[in-house]
Amino acid sequence: MVVAEQGVRWSWAELRQRALQLAAGLLAIGFEPGDRIGMLAPNRAEWLLAQFGSAYAGLILVNINPAYRLSELEYALNKVGCRGLITETRFKSSNYIEMVQTLYPDRVPDLKTIIHLGSEDIPDMLRLDHVMGLADENAQQTLDAIAQRSDFDAPINIQFTSGTTGAPKAATLTHHNMINNAAMSAAILKFTEKDRLCIPVPMYHCFAMVLGTLLCATSGSTVVFPGAAFEAKATMQAIEDEACTALHGVPTMFIAMLDDPDFQKYDLKSLRTGIMAGAPCPIELMRQVIDDMHMSEITIGYGMTETGPLSTQTSPDDPIDLRVGTVGRVLPHTEVKIVDENDQIVALSEPGELCVRGYNVMRGYWGDGDQGEWMHTGDIATMDEDAYIRIVGRSKDMLIRGGENVYPREIEDFLYSYPKIDQVEVVGVPDEKFGEEIAACIKLAEGEQATVDEIRDFCRGELSHFKIPRYVLFVDDFPMTVTGKVQKFILREQIAKELEQISRTSQPKGAVR
Repeated sequence: MVVAEQGVRWSWAELRQRALQLAAGLLAIGFEPGDRIGMLAPNRAEWLLAQFGSAYAGLILVNINPAYRLSELEYALNKVGCRGLITETRFKSSNYIEMVQTLYPDRVPDLKTIIHLGSEDIPDMLRLDHVMGLADENAQQTLDAIAQRSDFDAPINIQFTSGTTGAPKAATLTHHNMINNAAMSAAILKFTEKDRLCIPVPMYHCFAMVLGTLLCATSGSTVVFPGAAFEAKATMQAIEDEACTALHGVPTMFIAMLDDPDFQKYDLKSLRTGIMAGAPCPIELMRQVIDDMHMSEITIGYGMTETGPLSTQTSPDDPIDLRVGTVGRVLPHTEVKIVDENDQIVALSEPGELCVRGYNVMRGYWGDGDQGEWMHTGDIATMDEDAYIRIVGRSKDMLIRGGENVYPREIEDFLYSYPKIDQVEVVGVPDEKFGEEIAACIKLAEGEQATVDEIRDFCRGELSHFKIPRYVLFVDDFPMTVTGKVQKFILREQIAKELEQISRTSQPKGAVR
C-alpha cells in the first residue's frame, strides 16, 4: 500500500498488524460488535486502518463524505446512531473539530467516543495513536472470539447514497457483498500481485473502498493513493513514480488529466487497465484513454452503492463500441431482469427498469428493514441477444412530452457525437402545452463556439421531432457530487429559474446562453 502524499509504504502484512492493533484498542475503550463508528476524512493511510480495524472488531464502519457541512454531518451521525467517530482535524475549508464540537453532545445523543487523527490533545477527544496503544491481552482475546463467530452476512459498512436525486439513504453492506464484488471485478481485470492500482477516487465511496482497497487485497496487488483528494497532476505523478498498471476514476477525472497542459510530460506507459464508472463515457474520451493513456484494457463498470457496487462490467477484450455503448454483461453469481411498470419482464431490446438480485445486494437501508430479493435500480435499460446491457435513462429522469416517453440518455448519447460538445446533460422542464419540454445543457469543448440553431439543426433528421431539445443552454459547469455525478435535480431547479427570467424578456424561446 502506498499513500504518496503522506510518504506511507506498508505491506499488506504491516497494514494487517496495524489494523489489528486499532481493533484491539477500540475494544479496550468499550466498543462492542455491532456498534457503528463513523470515518470522516479524505484519502489517507488511516482510512485503511479504519476500514480493516473496524471489521476485525466486528464494528460497522459508517463512511461520511468529507465535504459534508454541519447539518449533513449531524444527519449522518444520527441517522445510523453512531457511537463513535474517527475524524480528520481539518481539510481545505472544513474544520472538522469545530463541527464536531458544535454538535457534541447535545445534537448527537448516541455519540460517545470521538477519535481524531491529529497529534495534539483536544478536550473530550482521543488521539488515534493513543487508542492504538491501549490494546491489551483481554482485547486480543476478544478479537479472537469475534473472528470465530463472525457471520459473513453480518453488516459491516454503511454508505450514504450520493444524493443525485434527493436526501442520502444509508445503504447497509455486508462482508459477503463487498469482498465477493471486489474478487469478481479483480478476475475480470486479470489482476495479479504484479499489478499496481492508482486510486484518486474518494475512500468514503464504494468505488475506492471495494473496487480499490478490497480488489487489491483479494488479488495481492498494490494500492496507490496519490493524495487526499483528486488532483490531475498528482495522480499522473503517482502513476509515473509507482509504475501503476491500472487506474480507476469517473469520466471527469480522465478528462481533467487529458486536458492538463502538462499531460505530455508524464510517463503513463505502465498503464494497461482500470475501471471508468459513475457517469456515461463518451466514445471520444474512451479512444483518448486507450490511445493517449495506454489503457488498452480499460473497462466500464455499472452499479450503485446498494449493490456493493458493481452489477455489470465490460471485459478488457470487448471491442470499443461495446465498452462505450454498453455497461457490459452481468457479473458472475448475479442476476438481472428488465421489467415494465407492471413488473413483467420485457422482450430483448425493449426498455424497462433494471433489477438486480444476488450476493452483492445490500441488506437494506439502515432503519428501514431488509431490502428484499430484487433491487430496483431506477435505471432504464435494454439487453441485446448477446446479453450486453445498455442504460438508456433513469425512471425518474424519464420525461413525458405530449404523451411520448423520452429518455434523456438517448439524446445525450446522440449530442456527444457533435465534435464541439464536451459534456451534455438533458433534463425535462415544465411546459403548459406538452406537460414537459426538453432542455439540453451543453458545455462546449475548449475554444469552441456554437448557437442554439446549430445544435437543433444537428438533431433534425437524426432524432424524432419530439426528442429535439426545445431549450439549449450553454453552461460552464454542472452541479456535481464529490464522486463526479451530475446532480440533475439541482440542474432542473436552476434551469426552471433561468427560463422563468427569460420568459420576461424578448429573447426568442429556446435561445439560452
